[in-house]
Formats: sequence, C-alpha cells, structure tokens
Amino acid sequence: MDAATIQALIERGLPGSRADVRGDDGVHFEATVIADAFEGKLPLARHRMVYAALGDRIGGEIHALALRTLTPAELAAGR
Repeated sequence: MDAATIQALIERGLPGSRADVRGDDGVHFEATVIADAFEGKLPLARHRMVYAALGDRIGGEIHALALRTLTPAELAAGR
C-alpha cells in the first residue's frame, strides 16, 4: 500500500474531499482530510467516515493511520 493509493481511496469514498496522505514504510500513514461532509460531526464520526472509505484495508494493508479531519471552514480558520 502506498500514500497515493490511500489518497485516491479516501477521495473516491468521500466525494468532494481532499486528502493529503504521507507514509514511507508502506504500513504506517498519516492523513489530513478536508471535507464539507464533516460539518457538524464529532471527530470520531469523521474518522469513521474515512475508515469506511478505506474498508477492510484498515488493520490489514494499512496497519496504522493517524487522521486529522477538517471542514474547509476549519482549514481556512487555521485549525
């Protein structure tokens, strides 16, 4: 698994989102995901949305994924 594939999976699974994924060892990754769909949702719900986009790859091909999830407004506000 590589960062570009994870980015594509997240962006396909969360239409309209933008993801920046990093990770050099092929199993540990960190991602910042920006999506309007996160509006009004708590962090746990946002993370579940990202995990749903990745399906059973979490815990398998993707051993660990650190997430930062923001709405476009939160990003603009510098959060």
